[in-house]
Amino acid sequence: MQIGPHRIQPKVILAPMAGVTDKPFRLLCKRLGAGLAVSEMTISDPRFWNTAKSLHRMDHAGEPDPVSVQIAGTVPAIMAEAARHNVGHGAQLIDINMGCPAKKVCNAWAGSALMREPLLVARIVEAVVKAVDVPVTLKIRTGWDADNRNAPEIARIAEDAGIAALAVHGRTRDQQYSGVAEYRTIAAIKAMLRIPVIANGDIDSPAKAKQVLDATGCDAVMIGRAAQGRPWIFGQVAHFLAGGELLPEPETAEVRDILLAHLEHLHAFYGETSGVRIARKHLGWYAKDRPENAAFRDVVNRAQSAEEQLRLTRDYFDALAAGVAPGIAAAA
Repeated sequence: MQIGPHRIQPKVILAPMAGVTDKPFRLLCKRLGAGLAVSEMTISDPRFWNTAKSLHRMDHAGEPDPVSVQIAGTVPAIMAEAARHNVGHGAQLIDINMGCPAKKVCNAWAGSALMREPLLVARIVEAVVKAVDVPVTLKIRTGWDADNRNAPEIARIAEDAGIAALAVHGRTRDQQYSGVAEYRTIAAIKAMLRIPVIANGDIDSPAKAKQVLDATGCDAVMIGRAAQGRPWIFGQVAHFLAGGELLPEPETAEVRDILLAHLEHLHAFYGETSGVRIARKHLGWYAKDRPENAAFRDVVNRAQSAEEQLRLTRDYFDALAAGVAPGIAAAA
């Protein structure tokens, strides 16, 4: 798949997820097979660009090309300035968020709430496209609710305004992440557009990725929640799409090494205190389908130092790799 000058290969993409797709996670997913990793949403309001959170989100040093940064907001001129600012800080693709269903985003008429305002969509997209000399992409949902699946209308507006690629999540805003994704609307959008279209929603296995690509005719798939605790899913999907062969799940020792490296990167990136706290959700995702999950989370979540968090995690996975029940002691 080609987006402007950038060849996206393999055609499996990490979806932007607030509080999840930070730099350490993006680098991990790219290393394990993602063809593109989109940043978590960055705010367009310049008053917040120098906060610790924003500075971390705008850190792209050493990140493999192409660097894709998602911006969110409602005012065309401010969105244009945010796009310019992020390009100045390393973004090679700008992604506009019109897919987030979170109430705090939609209540500000950003995210998927913008799908209720087609004229504003056109103004925002046109302003951002004109503001930067890098490709601009857009992420949307199928509509606001079941009676208002206007994604095809929004898609046409976006293409006419200069969007280089479109990602569509197969749910309406009011569904949040409940129910099941539908792909007929995505297929209809792909059939009517000339630009690349990316299918998103409930893609949790290599077989499901192929099924969705076949059903929609899309150029790529985007994976979000299924990558939480399973970042190797990108390599599995890419391998299956290339040759039809299913890779085995990674051995416990390999999962341990991936996780420990991820934790160490989080500690280094955020500092020990914040890194230990942020790592807890990832630990829960990695362990959720494994023995003694509840006991593991209870102990590791109380670890206060990086050394303690790493030691408890290493001991847990070493026991699993050795085929013995993990002996989880209370955190010191």
